[in-house]
Order: sequence, then C-alpha cells, then structure tokens
Amino acid sequence: MMRFANQRRDKIMAMIREDGQAKVADLSRIFKVTEVTIRQDLERLEQDGFIRREHGGAILNQDRNDFGELELVNQQNMEAKRAIAAEAVKLINDGDTIILDSGSTTTEIAKLIKGFHNLQVITNALNIAMILGKERGINLNVTGGEFKSPTLSLTGDKAAQYFEGIHADKVFLATAGISLKAGLTYPSLSDLVVKKAMIESADTVYLVADSTKIGKSSFASLGALSMIDYIITDSDITEADRKILVDFDLKHIIAEMPQASSGNQ
Repeated sequence: MMRFANQRRDKIMAMIREDGQAKVADLSRIFKVTEVTIRQDLERLEQDGFIRREHGGAILNQDRNDFGELELVNQQNMEAKRAIAAEAVKLINDGDTIILDSGSTTTEIAKLIKGFHNLQVITNALNIAMILGKERGINLNVTGGEFKSPTLSLTGDKAAQYFEGIHADKVFLATAGISLKAGLTYPSLSDLVVKKAMIESADTVYLVADSTKIGKSSFASLGALSMIDYIITDSDITEADRKILVDFDLKHIIAEMPQASSGNQ
C-alpha cells in the first residue's frame, strides 16, 4: 500500500509541477481515491516542501515569480534541447505557417527563428510570444486559454478552440514521455485537447524530444506514436531506443551533440 501511495504522490507532484496547482476534488476523481486520502497526500508533499496547501487544493511551492521573470521551471538537458532546436529550425521556410507548442525545447527553437520572411507563427506559450514578437518578418498569433505559470503556457478548451479552421504547414510538438504502450504522454490532462488540436491543424508533425524522454511515460496519454510524422532527438539516444524508433517505422532526425559519445553517433 505504501508503494502505491508513493507512486500516487509522484504523479500528483508531476501534475502540480506542470499546472502550478491542483484541486482536491479533481485529484480524487482522477486517482479514484477519497478526498481524505488526497488531503493526506498533499499534507505529505507540503511537509516535504514541494507544495503549499490552499483551501480546496494546493499550489506549487515557488520562491520566485516565474511569470514576471518569463523563466521556465523545466531547464534540464538544455544542451540536448539546443541541438534539437538547431535541427528543427532548418526545417522552417519563408512563407510557412508553423505552430510552436509550449516547452523548453520549443523555446530554444523560437530563439533561433531570425531573418525569416512572411513567417506565420502560432503559439500557446507566452515566453515564445515575447521572444518572437520583436522579429520582423514574423506574423505572430497567440491562443487564448487558461494560464499555467510553470510552462508559461495557455491551455484548456479555449486554447484548443483557437485552432478550429487553422491550417499550418508544420507543428513542433513537445512531450513529457514517449512510451511504446502509452504513446505520447503528458503530466497534465488539460494539455491533451490543445496538443490534439495542434496536430489536427498541421500537415507535418515534428515531435521535439530529448533522448531522456524515450521509454518514459507520464500521467496522461495523448495517443499512439503514429500521430506524429518525425521525431527530432539528440545523439545521446541509446542504440536500444534507436531500434525502437526503427521498429515502429518512426522517421527520426538525430541532432548531433557537441560532445556525444562515439557509441551513440
């Protein structure tokens, strides 16, 4: 029982890191346990210093204002993400309409988008909008939706509805995990409807994911890997994971890392 409780708390914590907050009633429904059990989980997470409990739920325990600083919470594996971004930006052409999902890898793509002409960019990420808003030659569009401070993104049904009637050439999609059984996975249910709408609006779907995401699964599944056309990952990918991509006939682009080990090249 203790093992299941720990697993549940890990999943709850992943959801709160993604959304910035969670409600007791929602967590009780999602995990199919009583609200009393959820409150005990939140009390333990608060004691560990991860969250602060509030009436009806909890919020992420942050010492800084991420929205004011426009700084993403997730800053891991940045060398790999920059390499992936460098490969991704090569796929963008003048006159394209592209969708940039929220996330640290897509943010690195945005930083490299310079000097384009008549480029249409749609994003649900406020930090990406701030990066690209000053660039000439870019027509920037930002979705509506519910704001999530850890990812500086807009999410939920209103964000998804923005894509109705939209046609894009390419979408650069983020993910939390790539699982053979669960497919593309995310720590937040609210993001699923937005990412599905992005995929349905684009001719070509590029999944940008560093190699640590392969073989991992998060809380909520978006769907099978067949939903995407290409995955762009880094050269630290293991041979076993590369074989998985080949076996599933998943087209992939490998971004070379500056100091990648020779066994992974």
